[in-house]
Amino acid sequence: MGEADYKSSLKKTKVLKALLDDPILSDVPKNPSLEDVETLIGLELGSAMRISVLKSDSTSFDVTVMNRATVKDLKLAIKKKVNYMEQSSMGHRHISWRSVWANYCLSFDNNKLLNDDDVLQNFGVRNNSQVHFVPYVMTKEFRRHSRRRKHRFFHGLSKLS
Repeated sequence: MGEADYKSSLKKTKVLKALLDDPILSDVPKNPSLEDVETLIGLELGSAMRISVLKSDSTSFDVTVMNRATVKDLKLAIKKKVNYMEQSSMGHRHISWRSVWANYCLSFDNNKLLNDDDVLQNFGVRNNSQVHFVPYVMTKEFRRHSRRRKHRFFHGLSKLS
C-alpha cells in the first residue's frame, strides 16, 4: 500500500466516522457491515421493514430486516442487536442463544414462528410490526418445539411407577 493509498484510506475512514456521528444516522451501528447499510437503505426505499421485539420483561427494541426475510433472518438480527446492546452497555457478556431458542420462540398475532425457513410476510409481519418472545421448549427427540410443561420433574417421576 503506497502513501497515496494510505492517505486516501485514512480520509475515507474519517469521512465515514463523521457521517456515522451525525444524529440523522443514529440507527446505523458504529461498525456497520455492508449488510447493515444495505438493510437500512432498504428501509428508506421500502424494501425492508423495522420490527419491534417485545421481551418478556416488557421492554422492547427494534431490528431491521429485508421484506423477504425468514424467521431465521429475524433471529439473526435479534442476536446481533442484543449482542451489540450488551457490549455497548456492559462490556462483553456471553448469551447462550441455543438456550434462548430452546426455551423461547417468537410470536406474531398469536402465531408462533417456529420454522426458521418461513417467510415473515406469510404471517402478516410488515413494517412497524411487533413480535413477542413467548416461553416454549424444544423437544430433544424431534428437535422441534413442544408445549412447555411446568412440572417436568414430577411428570418424569410418574412414568417410573
